[in-house]
Amino acid sequence: MMGSWWLKKKKRGEAKLKSFAAKIIQLLKEWTETFPYDFQDEKSMKELKEIAHRITQCDEENGTVKKIISQMTQNLLVTLSARNQYQEIREKFRQPVTDKGAILKTKPQSSQKDILSVCCDPLVLAQQLTHIELERVSNIYPEDLMQIVSHVDSLDNHKCRGDVTKTYNLEAYDNWFNCLSMLVVKKKQRTRIVEFFIDVARECFNIGNFNSMMAIISGMNLSPVARLKKTWSKVKTAKFDVLEHHMDPSSNFCNYRTALQGAAQRSQMAHSSREKIVIPVFNLFIKDIYFLHKIHTNHLSNGQINFKKFWEISRQIHDFMTWKQVECPFEKDKKIQSYLLTAPIYSEEALFIASFESEGPENHMEKDSWKTLRTTLLNRA
Repeated sequence: MMGSWWLKKKKRGEAKLKSFAAKIIQLLKEWTETFPYDFQDEKSMKELKEIAHRITQCDEENGTVKKIISQMTQNLLVTLSARNQYQEIREKFRQPVTDKGAILKTKPQSSQKDILSVCCDPLVLAQQLTHIELERVSNIYPEDLMQIVSHVDSLDNHKCRGDVTKTYNLEAYDNWFNCLSMLVVKKKQRTRIVEFFIDVARECFNIGNFNSMMAIISGMNLSPVARLKKTWSKVKTAKFDVLEHHMDPSSNFCNYRTALQGAAQRSQMAHSSREKIVIPVFNLFIKDIYFLHKIHTNHLSNGQINFKKFWEISRQIHDFMTWKQVECPFEKDKKIQSYLLTAPIYSEEALFIASFESEGPENHMEKDSWKTLRTTLLNRA
């Protein structure tokens, strides 16, 4: 009688242990699939293997758990390897910080191709920009975004994080925004180029590619371009005024957020990939996550976890992850993409030189700047 009772108790204990093990396995599986970079260092991988080893002991008879753990670990290693390869490829094309100064010694050459010689259709260029945007965001993962939260916590705790690798995907995407902004600035056919890019920005807005749209507007608002009064006097600015209205920074970019919400709703009800495209202004998206984490505390006044805060951060990251999975429906044009990705990008100093050569300085401040720039050029010669 007693032996039967102990046997039943033992079986119930084993059943509970297996149930617990199954839940731990599910947790680890979701963790390694969603945040694989959490396990890129040896210490984290070692801890994962130790936990996996303990769980496999719960099912030593048929080895089912061992097979699941083995497959999970293999998938994790494949994912980490693929991402490392991507970073290595990007690193080859990445301009070292030390080279940034070297590009100042030259100015935009008149012999170089302008965008109109490569693509004269604003819609086609907007579609190719969308291709590049979606390719860039496809390499951004939840853990990249969570590094923002981690970085804030490190600063709050007076710790210095030097892990550049984890934030490389964010940095690469941010660099693309800056490059596109600079690409708008060209010396030849200034009026036509400006009007062309205004139309491109409008097409980007219609597609749902807000990041490229903002980059183009930012490029046009750069001082070397904004100061070209003769050029702007010939430009039909009504379209540009509408675009600037959408990106008006007042009330925390209220107009843009309304447009983004509309694009998100369209994406949810979409029946085609064209309608599903939503590419937010990435810098604003990052700032939203930063301030959500910075302003709201992790714990409520009663000591409980502030789930509302973490739910909101999770919701925004989930939306971004959903948007980045959309397959670009537009046909890829290698010639146009090659130009967009390889066209030389010049510093603001070099662009000011081209700007002053196009339209001379008009006031004392501009004259002093032009004089300083020419002196710099002579010293480098």
